[in-house]
Amino acid sequence: MRILITGATGQLGSDCQEILKESFETMPLGSKDLDITRRREVEGVIGETRPQIILNCAAFTRVDACETEQESAWRVNVDGPENLAMAADQHGAHLIHISSDYVFDGKKPVPRAYIETDGINPLSYYGKTKWEGEAAVRRATDNHTIVRTAWVYGHRGQNFLKTMLRLALKGPHKAIRVVNDQFGSPTWSYRLGRQIARLLTSGSKGTYHATAEGYGTWYELAGDFLDQMEVPHTLIPCTTAEYPTPARRPMNSILENRRLKEANLNLMKDWQSDLWQFVHRYKDHLLTEINEVQV
Repeated sequence: MRILITGATGQLGSDCQEILKESFETMPLGSKDLDITRRREVEGVIGETRPQIILNCAAFTRVDACETEQESAWRVNVDGPENLAMAADQHGAHLIHISSDYVFDGKKPVPRAYIETDGINPLSYYGKTKWEGEAAVRRATDNHTIVRTAWVYGHRGQNFLKTMLRLALKGPHKAIRVVNDQFGSPTWSYRLGRQIARLLTSGSKGTYHATAEGYGTWYELAGDFLDQMEVPHTLIPCTTAEYPTPARRPMNSILENRRLKEANLNLMKDWQSDLWQFVHRYKDHLLTEINEVQV
């Protein structure tokens, strides 16, 4: 089976490449190799390479920047998936597209989780583009799988954990304010990659939620992570109102992997267990990376 991976140099795409190349012929393409916003370019590459699976990990994920860079966000998050879906439909490929918890408004009371059939109501422009990207995929081809995930972290690229580590390493006595009233399931990109591989081999279609089991706040995640990294730190919990951002975030981003469980396909683990494995595997790598950047 030949699998084309877009966004293959990013946090999730690179993990998917490492996982999938163990069993399949993979074609990892970064944005420099394939601009998914260019329809003719996409049609040309798909037509020439003829993959059986297209895994779209490419996305404009800078949530706050989406509010001011709306044209770019729309092209990558909506036009791009549509181009891939149309090419997939034309050439008989199956498209797996990654979406987000930001399609929901987060108004469900915690700890009630969102399931795949819940109503959509994005609060931010990023959330709007992720929802419109889903809709574009569904219109263009029936041969698709949409995977919604949330709070993703990994050892490549930029993410919340690396930001916390960088701030803590600047000085243990410098207080770091972290939001403590937004709830979600921190999800390791490697575990998500394994889940995507399982969906891929099962031939499953439709929309699935795939996040770690359990939930916490950003404050709890930061504290657990820095404790396990053995980095001295001073965290101060704050509210969303005390830490305003250009884009509105869902207060409740807890997703339930209902369809995965119904199909006996769920590979996702408890978020704290995965965080421990992540730190155990990448602690030295993370410290070296941050220290080199800050020198």
